[in-house]
Amino acid sequence: MRTILIVGAGQSGLQLALGLQSQGYELTLMSNRTADEIRGGRVMSTQCMFHTALGHERDLGLNFWEERAPRVEGLGVSVAGPSAPGGHPRVVDWVGRLDGHAQSVDQRIKMAGWMETFEQRGGQVVIHGAAVSDLDVLIRKYDLVLVAAGKGELVSLFDRDAARSPYDTPRRALAVAYVHGLGPRPEHPDVDAVRCNLVPGVGELFVMPALTTSGRADILFWETVPGGPADAFQGITDPSEHLERVLELMEHFTPWEYARATKVELTDVGATLSGRYAPTVRHPVGRLPGGGLVLGVADVVVANDPITGQGSNSAAKCAAAYLESILERGDRPFDEEWMRTTFDRYWESARHVTKWTNAMLAPPPEHVVNLLGAGSAFPAVAHRIANGFDDPSDFENFFYEPEKTAAYLDGVREEAEAAEAEAEAAEAEAAADDVAAADDVAGADDGAEVDDHAPEAVRSFR
Repeated sequence: MRTILIVGAGQSGLQLALGLQSQGYELTLMSNRTADEIRGGRVMSTQCMFHTALGHERDLGLNFWEERAPRVEGLGVSVAGPSAPGGHPRVVDWVGRLDGHAQSVDQRIKMAGWMETFEQRGGQVVIHGAAVSDLDVLIRKYDLVLVAAGKGELVSLFDRDAARSPYDTPRRALAVAYVHGLGPRPEHPDVDAVRCNLVPGVGELFVMPALTTSGRADILFWETVPGGPADAFQGITDPSEHLERVLELMEHFTPWEYARATKVELTDVGATLSGRYAPTVRHPVGRLPGGGLVLGVADVVVANDPITGQGSNSAAKCAAAYLESILERGDRPFDEEWMRTTFDRYWESARHVTKWTNAMLAPPPEHVVNLLGAGSAFPAVAHRIANGFDDPSDFENFFYEPEKTAAYLDGVREEAEAAEAEAEAAEAEAAADDVAAADDVAGADDGAEVDDHAPEAVRSFR
């Protein structure tokens, strides 16, 4: 039986551990916190997961909270215009329907529950904050060591891939608050949707329904430009003050969201989080002082900014790709070539996320501004952008290059005009049929006279 050590008990580490466990592998999971400590601790992320990522959980039977978590049916985009009396008005506002619903389950619930499930199924959990020196000894006991802890000393094992990491400083300052009491969007009161509010030059506010330790909640998540007018959370340690600052920024920059947040309160004492980091891609193979090799997982090796909401989605996809690669390997050694090939399998999807995320961190070019604006006029555009959050590879076809964007929007307009013309023709035909039927009833024996006296508008359809 092959033995594997996974260091880190987040989305990727636990999903992979439970998947390998179900296939008969002997697993050891190392975590720096117990399940109870995770459950009772501070929130860790925003984690809205879309259809494909949720499918990987379903494949392993790990979707324990599917019936309790809000079903996120749509994704909306609002863009703030220049400041005006009463705050910034919206110049763009739309919501696109998702083909498959999304969900956000507080990772305190999910990670604690998955860890307990892993133990109940016979897995070994070691509570220890692993250091490089620990792995240098432990690697001799295992066929494979995977590092899935995206923070701390172990990340230093993996060198930065400069060719894939255009930024070396944080591009956004992050501030999260989980709240109860948020009202619905009046435009779509019956649709649970992630709301992406873009404030040019300031940052972004994301609002999303979630399941937390105290039930249904909503997440308020500011991503602000470092040094900009909304970079206002450094030094705040009091949760109440943190929420107050979140709401102040909402009132000024996104008054349409603030209008439904006037009665919110924090879900619990651990409901806030803030920080910043530079988005970084790292080389996937780490070499220990003694010469042993370890493989990096998920955000250990691909740490994107959360502006596109892909962190947990990418972690789930990485775990699924690594699981498949490990199972295919059979009894052959997990050597360096295999490690790099395994990462390359994940990078096939991760590269699209990285490209899209890095693009969204820069000021949007004119063609992207036009594309976002078109979502208000054309539901097909809103639908396609919304579903790109599930499959970011589709953005290659219409998002990055002005020529492709223009061609796509021209096609959308032509389809909309053709559909409108078809609808008008059908309406006209129906109106003509109604008049003809009325004529038949009024005087079927004198059709010519009826036609001579038919209204001009009706005659024009014949």
